[in-house]
Amino acid sequence: MAMEITQYLLAAQSADARVRTEAESNLRQFQEQNLPAFLLSLSVELANSEKPIESRRLAGIVLKNSLDAKDAVTKERLAQQWMAVDIAFKSQIKEMLLLTLASSVREARHTSAQVLAKVASIDIPRKQWPELIAYLLNNMTKGDSSADLKQSTLETLGYVCEEISHHDLGQDEVNSILTAVVQGMNLAENSPEVRLAATKALYNALEFAETNFQNEMERTYIMKMVCETALSKEVEIRQAAFECLASIASTYYDVLEAYMQALFELTSNAVKGDVEAVALQAIEFWSSICDEEIELQEYESADTGDSGHPHSRFIEKSLSYLVPMLLETLLKQEEDVDQDDSIWNISMAGGTCLGLVARTVGDAILPLVMPFVEANIAQPDWRCQEAATLAFGSILEGPTVEKLSVLVHSGLDFLLRLLKDGNNHVKDTTAWTIGRIFEYLHSPAGGFSVISSDNLPKVVEVLLESIKDAPNVAAKVCWAIYKLAEGYEDAGRHSSLFTPYIHRIIESLLFAASRTDVDDSRLRSAAYESLNEVVRCSNIKETSQIIRELLPVILQKLSQTLELQIVSSDDKEKQADLQASLCGVLQVIIQKVSSADDLETRSIILTQADQIMFLFLNVFACRSSTVHEEAMLAIGALAHATGSEFGKYLPDFYKYLEMGLQNFEEYQVCSITVGVVGDVVRALNDKVLPYCDGIMQLLLANLSSEALDRSVKPPIFSVFSDIALSIEENFEKYVPYAVPMMQRAAELCAQMDPNDDELMEYGNQLKCSIFEAYSGILQGFKNSKSEVMLPYAPHLWQFIELVLREQHRDVQLTKALAAVMGDLADVLGTNTKALFGDLKACANFLGECLGSDDDDLKKTATWTQDRIRSILVS
Repeated sequence: MAMEITQYLLAAQSADARVRTEAESNLRQFQEQNLPAFLLSLSVELANSEKPIESRRLAGIVLKNSLDAKDAVTKERLAQQWMAVDIAFKSQIKEMLLLTLASSVREARHTSAQVLAKVASIDIPRKQWPELIAYLLNNMTKGDSSADLKQSTLETLGYVCEEISHHDLGQDEVNSILTAVVQGMNLAENSPEVRLAATKALYNALEFAETNFQNEMERTYIMKMVCETALSKEVEIRQAAFECLASIASTYYDVLEAYMQALFELTSNAVKGDVEAVALQAIEFWSSICDEEIELQEYESADTGDSGHPHSRFIEKSLSYLVPMLLETLLKQEEDVDQDDSIWNISMAGGTCLGLVARTVGDAILPLVMPFVEANIAQPDWRCQEAATLAFGSILEGPTVEKLSVLVHSGLDFLLRLLKDGNNHVKDTTAWTIGRIFEYLHSPAGGFSVISSDNLPKVVEVLLESIKDAPNVAAKVCWAIYKLAEGYEDAGRHSSLFTPYIHRIIESLLFAASRTDVDDSRLRSAAYESLNEVVRCSNIKETSQIIRELLPVILQKLSQTLELQIVSSDDKEKQADLQASLCGVLQVIIQKVSSADDLETRSIILTQADQIMFLFLNVFACRSSTVHEEAMLAIGALAHATGSEFGKYLPDFYKYLEMGLQNFEEYQVCSITVGVVGDVVRALNDKVLPYCDGIMQLLLANLSSEALDRSVKPPIFSVFSDIALSIEENFEKYVPYAVPMMQRAAELCAQMDPNDDELMEYGNQLKCSIFEAYSGILQGFKNSKSEVMLPYAPHLWQFIELVLREQHRDVQLTKALAAVMGDLADVLGTNTKALFGDLKACANFLGECLGSDDDDLKKTATWTQDRIRSILVS
């Protein structure tokens, strides 16, 4: 089989689908029958210079994909597979990969570098390949190393640093890597290809260089080399060097003081005179500085003590030079480029950085920006007008409301006139700026707004006229309407100001979503999102009739999507997007109406529920994952709105619940379905009992599965709580299966690496959901059979003690912990007296909760304190 792998790899790229399928099948068969030989054959193919480049390329790709995957579960499975390969095979594979670094074929070297890094990502953390770094460094120092070998070696070092953690290498290894990389950047000694690879490698190695950056001599040498490299004649090398500087700004902000003058000159020259790719990275340097200083200011304002870093106020010190430089970039628009938010150019980067500067220095930016705005906004040249509008829109977050309100009051009329300008760019940016004004300066609930009964009529009139404009402008106008409506959320009597305009706004948004003159999915999506916000933020007492009239319109539109002629994948995608948007609108309508106090308003949904559910079930039949998510969420809202009446839909809906819970591949769908199971269970209470065996079987299978994304597992434990509370003593038969799962998950929490921030965040979610599950199960047995949970109380208490000892708990976890302690005492009573023996830890924890600003937490802690006292005195 190994001899034939070249033919299989070439045939797998054939234009003939039959030949391609057969070859893929043969490769898969080889992989399944003898993985070590398969991986070795691929590495030999990649290393063999006599083989065709096409087969070598695919060999490298297949090898890489056999070691790594984006999905965390698959990634771990592949790592375990590699670890199980015999060491003799692994040694040969590694040898082949290292030999390929010296290949004369650039593509083979590049692929080998990537594969080596994937192997390193598995082996180095497990101390399985300690000699790799030394071998690579030897390539850089031995006299006969070619430029190609040095280039591919540096590329490998960069990829390895990207893949592993800085905890995986010793300081001596880090020092040697940095020495090799910085020497590789040396202009006098190396080719452009080597210098580029070295500069990119440095970018990936910066995280490892903390000790080196604390040493002034080493730090200065690295900074000198990066700054010199930023002046290289090759564009790609300059760009890579500025990427390093942006990363250094984030990672080593606290030691930059001595270099800032030189860095300002370097970045300023690049922004003003270099090609766009380099200028963008130079701007990114200042954006990174802003990010650091904003974070430091948040520490200071939160009064959390020492942030651990000095606040050098670089932005404040360089403000009078930095802001004019950024304003200049706003005038460098690209005339022929479509107004597409995904396109990143120098004027967009400059505007974004200007916004970060505004957040950093607040009011101090206004005297520097407003003269530019005033000088350019009335100019006949569209570039000047658009730059002025972009500048003003960019600085609306940061300065005080008092200072900005004065400027907006005097300038809003002019901006509304600009929305009727002849230039598309100007109108697009103006609509965005007006939306930003609503976002930051329109909060009636917060006691301030630039919108009043005097100017609202004109604002609405201009926006609704502009919604008929070009799709990009109309989409921005939809966003502005979204922000206008959002301001009236929870605004009490102020929301009545908006009510008279809601009918016309809804009509205009429906028009924008259904425009026949353009087929623009972004506009359609923006219109429906804005419609959702208008409904969500409206005063239901004043708008119930409008919503009553809107509901059949949306239902009809959803019904029409079921009759669309589908002849291509494009048609299918459009149908799915439209159905998703309409299901989203229905979800918001259902939630809004069901929140009303009066039965008459709530009856809007209750009388239409049969038709709504019929359409949702038909949408499911279209089998699109995006629709599946939106329809699921809407059904969850419908279950909440209809309560026990939802039971009549369950026989038809249950199969879709099953499908959603088994959809591991699209795990977001699975996660949403888990949430909807909770909605349905809470709505039906004990009427859900006939379906519980099937639901619990699926949920338990999901918890056991390694193929399911881990993020879905905490919500499953939370749903155990809902089920137990709904069916009470009937949950007893599930306890021997559910609680051991909870115990295993609790043990997993105890083993998590406290240095892994992402893992600890997941751990907090998992702990919270386990406590919620225990609370629900305990309370479900409160009125009968509470003794069922007695054998599990000691393990639960161990878990409680573990979490009590933790220093960093978020509010949700703290609340869940306080609640489960109370539930344990409340339900199991004096049987738990021995568990609460160490009162000091409990008392300290509950005292901390009672001192919190969170009223819910204080209430829970008071109740828990009372429950514990009652068992201790009895």
